[in-house]
Amino acid sequence: MKKRFVFLFVLALGFVLSACSGNGNGTDKGSDEGTSVGKEVKYKIVGIEPGAGIMQATEKALKEYDNLADWKLVESSSTAMAAELQKAYEKKEPIVVTGWSPHWKFAKFDLKYLEDPKGIYGEEESIETLVRKGLKEDQPSAYTVLDQFHWEPSNMEEVMVEIHDGAEPKEAATKWVEANKDLVSEWTKGAEEVSGEKISLAYVAWDTEIASANVVGKVLEDLGYEVDLIQLDAGPMFASVAEGDADAMVAAWLPLTHADYMDQYGDKLENLGPNLEGAKTGLVVPAYMDINSIEDLK
Repeated sequence: MKKRFVFLFVLALGFVLSACSGNGNGTDKGSDEGTSVGKEVKYKIVGIEPGAGIMQATEKALKEYDNLADWKLVESSSTAMAAELQKAYEKKEPIVVTGWSPHWKFAKFDLKYLEDPKGIYGEEESIETLVRKGLKEDQPSAYTVLDQFHWEPSNMEEVMVEIHDGAEPKEAATKWVEANKDLVSEWTKGAEEVSGEKISLAYVAWDTEIASANVVGKVLEDLGYEVDLIQLDAGPMFASVAEGDADAMVAAWLPLTHADYMDQYGDKLENLGPNLEGAKTGLVVPAYMDINSIEDLK
């Protein structure tokens, strides 16, 4: 009877130790959880519109990183990507998305970029202002504003958060312009008021560019311009300014994201330089995920 009791005690102790061993079914966040992340997200990276520079970079990453050989990049849109991220974040579920900053999601959620040891996504980028040739002569006041337009990522994110929280883009832009008159005065310095002259700004439907196009549009309206905001995909956006169908854009991500379009249309455009510096692209995950590098995506 005594031997049988010892046997049962040892057997029970084995079950307890097994349950606490952190084998992927418990709460241990060691290597086992890291190796399971691919299975948890079905080996999918949630992307945005096809053709975007970050999508091309991610396709390259799938080829360059051996551990991503079985992964798939899912095409969607910037809006759909953000919706999937928010849904997963609220449930504390794992997810991997193509990401960039500035973006409202970094103000709303605790996120992190995965380290990129191979440098596929490059260094920080800038968002630059491109105008059609001849704009300086045709619309000197608009040219002056566009040439002097420069703000910080935190400025842009303030507008993006307002829009995400339900404000119309023009409403959010108006609120921001009224609250930042000192900075806006730096953009308009030397620009004379006009009376109903027309100006068109092309932009891509990213949260960043919706914010910047509406803010610049509001500033130009306050100078007396009749502003037309033209929403296009990235390629047509570049083409429209290069061919003179639109006057300007404040949405060129360089040197990586829009490199192909710049190679194609750059000689037909005038580059006024960065309007925002410190932009970044890469693979993004919620901070609660216990991974830090693209190489952790097993």
